[in-house]
Amino acid sequence: MTLVFPIRRLIATVILCFAASVSAADVVPLSSLDLTKVRQSWGRPQVDRSMREKPLSIAGKAYERGIGTHANSTWWIELGGGTDRFQASVGVDDSAGSDRASVEFKVTADDRVLWESGVMKQGDPAKAVDLDLRGARTLILQVTDAGDGVDYDHANWADARFLVSGTRPQTMDRPVPAEAPVILTPRPGPAPRINGPLVYGCRPGNPFLYRIPTEGQRPMRFSAQDLPTGLQLDAQEGIVTGTAPPRGEYQVTFRAANEHGAAQRGFKIVSGDLLALTPPMGWNHWYTHYDRITDRLMREAADVMVVSGMADVGYQYVNIDDCWMFAPKHSDPLRVGALRNAQGEIRPNGHFPDMKALTAYIHSKGLKAGIYTSPGPLTCGGFAGSYGHEAQDAKTFADWGFDFLKYDWCSYGDIAKDDPAPELEKFKKPYALMGRLLREQSRDIVLNLCQYGMGKVWEWGAEVGGHSWRTAGDLGFELDRIFDVALANAKHAEWQRPGAWNDPDYIQIGYIGAAHGMGLPQPCPLTPNEQYSFMSLWSLMAAPLFFSGDMGRLDEFTINVLCNAEVIEVNQDPLGRCARVVPLTGASFAMVKDLADGSKAVGLFNRAETTTVVAATLDQLGLAGTWRVRDLWRQVDLGRLQTRVSDRIGRHGAFMIRLWPEP
Repeated sequence: MTLVFPIRRLIATVILCFAASVSAADVVPLSSLDLTKVRQSWGRPQVDRSMREKPLSIAGKAYERGIGTHANSTWWIELGGGTDRFQASVGVDDSAGSDRASVEFKVTADDRVLWESGVMKQGDPAKAVDLDLRGARTLILQVTDAGDGVDYDHANWADARFLVSGTRPQTMDRPVPAEAPVILTPRPGPAPRINGPLVYGCRPGNPFLYRIPTEGQRPMRFSAQDLPTGLQLDAQEGIVTGTAPPRGEYQVTFRAANEHGAAQRGFKIVSGDLLALTPPMGWNHWYTHYDRITDRLMREAADVMVVSGMADVGYQYVNIDDCWMFAPKHSDPLRVGALRNAQGEIRPNGHFPDMKALTAYIHSKGLKAGIYTSPGPLTCGGFAGSYGHEAQDAKTFADWGFDFLKYDWCSYGDIAKDDPAPELEKFKKPYALMGRLLREQSRDIVLNLCQYGMGKVWEWGAEVGGHSWRTAGDLGFELDRIFDVALANAKHAEWQRPGAWNDPDYIQIGYIGAAHGMGLPQPCPLTPNEQYSFMSLWSLMAAPLFFSGDMGRLDEFTINVLCNAEVIEVNQDPLGRCARVVPLTGASFAMVKDLADGSKAVGLFNRAETTTVVAATLDQLGLAGTWRVRDLWRQVDLGRLQTRVSDRIGRHGAFMIRLWPEP
């Protein structure tokens, strides 16, 4: 009996101490934190209301407090070790308005996934979150689109709060983890390796120019078997010139040899109506030089394309973007002047003294030259456009020797708003006109429709003479959304085919200028993992591959990302298919691309903020049987695959392989 009282008193004391510790914890609503640093795919997060600015509601239950957000969203929160718990009720808001709404919630602390909701749809009851965060330093709250796109994905962190006994949580800027720029692409060997497309389109009777992309030690000796009459090969440089043959298909075999070995590769010339039978590859100045572009910088880009090895893996276009013309006003006096001469011909500004000489210089290296204008009176940069002079400009561009035209909507919007035609016809009109005019020139000119996806351009771009068309806005303003942009672009796969390409904008790695303010080139904000993902995504989609970084500051890592011949071979496959997207668990997905030889290219991608094992079964990938596997970035064989493929992939990273069926 003498022991009972002390034990009871001890128990009571413990209970009182525990109650005191709970009551001492502050309750910090999630909605009290700074929302400006939350990244989400559409709109802005809402305090105590849904994305449609209605009271928060999940499966008919209303909530007074919380955050309404939209997939894909990410919120980085610094805890500092002072938070005890995080609690919330999560789900799709009732006002989402469609059964297409589907999201997944994910909570990560200090690179460890604490909780995942699984896929939630509109009408599903809320799921409770109650997590022990004691000692945790950082927290990531995520809502993903569950792999089926972000349409209607309105998500709620309802009654979300922290129980805090120390430092109060606060929103962080997106932390960019330190990643070593590991070079995965092996250096090319000294023996020849012929790269580039297996098929090439041209128009009968027009000038023909093709540099055979070949890695290996120079000097090298080139030859060609069954080259059509009218074409000649420079045996030392590997450049084919002349006049395109009559309508038909011509199977050629290229050979290259040096003291270390020899190589050969088939090459089919299709002389007819179609150009760009594989996605165009090259360089565009915009995201580096903006309105600072000059003749000297264009020539430098052509030089570097050759000496860096870019031309040896298939890059061929050297393209001027905006600001080569005169403008009514500009801070640079050499760019201000009369827009056209007395005959109405467009005038290059003072930084471009001789356009014919510029294209001749680019052509002398076996490369092609591209130019830019707008169907409106002025370009996006305020320089001379082509409105009212379309036929004259098309002829001028051909006479100057250009091989590619980027035609940018810009100020044509002011013309279109006064046009009584139906909206779709207004979108088509300027491009149909320029497409026809370019076909009338005695020169092959690839036409890129730059009008940001308006009017579902992927459905009619080829109809009006386009060879590629932008499917969205300027990627430079949203480089942190390369996965979203790629997945949106891949939705239009059915409209893509040889000679007709969906274009999600340029590859922006290495040194680039900030799109906001058109800044001077700086190291790009993407991590090494993100840069590998960038190139992998664009290659699997069969998107045009235009680098838009600083050619004068190419480093070994950037060249390694841009110039992996086996990755580029996937992009240049003659079948021209865009990979299909396969949603996987959490923030991961796969892409599967059919290739002309019966093999498959597969990419596994990790969108999560932490390193994750990403896995897919053959059944998920739509495959069966046994497959021979090759790691494309490292260019090594991995053996046989029979059941599943998996890899431990870093934050925002990729794993890209090619599979060949085994008998």
